Amino acid sequence: MGSSEGMGASSKPANAPSQAAAPPEKQYGVTKPISMAGPSVADLKRTQKLEKFLADSGLYEGKEEASKRVEVLQRLEEIVKNWVKQLTRLKGYTDQMVQDANALIVTFGSYRLGVHGPGADLDTLCIGPSYVNREHDFFYTLHEILAAVDEVTELQPIPDAHVPVMRFKFDGISIDLLYASISRLVVPEELDISDVSVLHNVDEPTVRSLNGCRVADQILKLVPNVEYFRTTLRCLKYWAKRRGLYSNVTGFLGGVNWALLVARVCQMYPNAVPSMLVSRFFRVYTQWRWPNPVMLCPIEENELGFSLWHPRKNPRDRTHLMPIITPAYPCMNSSYNVSTSTLRVMMEQFQHGNKICGDIDMNKSCWRALFEPYLFFEGYKNFLQIDIVAADVDDLRNWKGWVESRLRQLTLMIERDTFGKLQCHPYPREYIDPSKKCLHNAFFMGLQRKEGEVVQEGCQFDIRASVEEFRHSVNSYMFWKPGMDIHVSHIRRRQIPCYVFPNGLKRSRPSRSTAQLKKSPTSFHGNELSPTEQGEKNFKRKHDDRGMGQNVVLKKHCVSPPVDSLTGGNPCLHAGDMPVHAVTDCLELKNVTSMSLSNCEQDQFDNRMSPESGTESASNSSGVTSVSSNGGSSPEDVGSAPPGAFVEDSAMAVEATISGRFEDTTIYMEDSVKLGNNTLAGRNNDVLQNELKAQLEPIAMSGMFLDAKGTFDKDTVQNTVIRRLSLTSTA
Repeated sequence: MGSSEGMGASSKPANAPSQAAAPPEKQYGVTKPISMAGPSVADLKRTQKLEKFLADSGLYEGKEEASKRVEVLQRLEEIVKNWVKQLTRLKGYTDQMVQDANALIVTFGSYRLGVHGPGADLDTLCIGPSYVNREHDFFYTLHEILAAVDEVTELQPIPDAHVPVMRFKFDGISIDLLYASISRLVVPEELDISDVSVLHNVDEPTVRSLNGCRVADQILKLVPNVEYFRTTLRCLKYWAKRRGLYSNVTGFLGGVNWALLVARVCQMYPNAVPSMLVSRFFRVYTQWRWPNPVMLCPIEENELGFSLWHPRKNPRDRTHLMPIITPAYPCMNSSYNVSTSTLRVMMEQFQHGNKICGDIDMNKSCWRALFEPYLFFEGYKNFLQIDIVAADVDDLRNWKGWVESRLRQLTLMIERDTFGKLQCHPYPREYIDPSKKCLHNAFFMGLQRKEGEVVQEGCQFDIRASVEEFRHSVNSYMFWKPGMDIHVSHIRRRQIPCYVFPNGLKRSRPSRSTAQLKKSPTSFHGNELSPTEQGEKNFKRKHDDRGMGQNVVLKKHCVSPPVDSLTGGNPCLHAGDMPVHAVTDCLELKNVTSMSLSNCEQDQFDNRMSPESGTESASNSSGVTSVSSNGGSSPEDVGSAPPGAFVEDSAMAVEATISGRFEDTTIYMEDSVKLGNNTLAGRNNDVLQNELKAQLEPIAMSGMFLDAKGTFDKDTVQNTVIRRLSLTSTA
């Protein structure tokens, strides 16, 4: 029997063709897929609805604009080719070299990935020969050439950026232009930028400039289905913008970060369609254990010796909170800007998105619900307002870009100085007050105590030193011009300027029924709703001392002097048109507390008002936030109001308690500081001397806690967060 089996086995001819083994499926990513499952009929229908929603939302570029982008790229490439030939001649090279001289324009970012939309920036890279440098030839000579082109407007060089860039508009299309000088005398027309040889003998800024294109190419190679990846990425980018998370410069995530996160999910679910990928995206990243890195491929090492992201070797890499590693050599962390506070905000938003997608999968909701905008100004009770002004449009654009790039540092400084107990939420959107005569922009940061922190009476979070450090950072701007100024102030929700709301109208905050209140109790000991939940649910409690829900009409009476004298002439706060949110629950208005951060090293912070003396010597005062957990209030605060204060009637006092607006925060403007004589006039700032004091001084208000009977309610204020705004040192 054994021999017959042996004969049967050996009877097969040696050269007989064997059955071909199925080739192993390609593995994408550094781990095996989580699931190889394909879409169900319901998944396909949801994908169709998602694609229709994206198209109806105007996320796809039209043919006319697409053709215009191609024409602009061709025109720009023609300009840089002529520029290189001109420099080659000026540098004394031969006629043959001048003839062969060449430069290329290549794209990266959303355009190269194929996910750009109408009006999107065009990320471009100019590649030039070794003898054309960035410092002088690019940022000076090419800058002058572009400035002379009629179609070029808003030209803004940023040579000191992490990736040096020149920004401008070409025939209405916004362009970010980088430069890379490679180690070749002649740049070939068919240069393979993905070849690591282009990195030979170049500096770090050149590597970072080249890697934008190299990373985009690698991403498209490392995803299972490019079209599914593009649809999913387009969806998630739109979601991030709607939820206030799309900004690398302020500590959130930019385009390449979102692309890498989406690509990794595509690798985990290689057969999933976009509706599945969007849902899996939130499912994966709500459970991701940061700081474990997101990587599309293993980190590649090379003999070129450029630094790689390597937390075991590089101590600085160990501090990264949300590592998202680029797939092209040298592999870097593309999200090093993320801070503790911004990571917290993103994780909250991931959880929110995961909940909505769960409802969509169960046919309980629709795609529109996922893209509801985040109600930032309803999510926090305390804010930092950063106002900037400049003398002309070009100066404001440059100044705004610089200040915005430093806001992340302010977040980090506050986190450091408060040991992470005070959390910041920088909102990546700028606002303009149309009523101001001077050119103006404003940024806002939400502030809150870290959830779960034990509140100790009398404990304060003093961030005055943080803002002073921010002041010096801002003052280091090398292109400062007269007229550029910045004011930092601490405001409460009621003091938010009217121009941040659609049509200048604050969103109404309807009352809740008693039944709703019973279902959503709030504790003052760390269990309060997150800012996201507050914004989504419009969290507002209105009940009397018997627990009965009601709405109370707010009434305000102004006693002398007139409103304008109190508001510094702010057009948003004038008699007869006082916005409700500016004075709601306010029992006292004190002197303005804003910080003038002109680039003036002679500012003196010596004439201060002490709480004990009650004297004041500041006409253009300066204020920084001090945050307190002490809800106590001095007898003077409770029993008196200075001349010119807004005094609310009994209905207003009852409303203050009913609404629950004061449940855990109070602001008292106790100190004011004189900035000295050099803040504005010292620089001969003729443009702003008459406007800044009248238009950029936010109102400092004192809030009080009154119960339904009009008496001070000590229990209501036991967990106050923000206590004092000043630049004086703590006692």
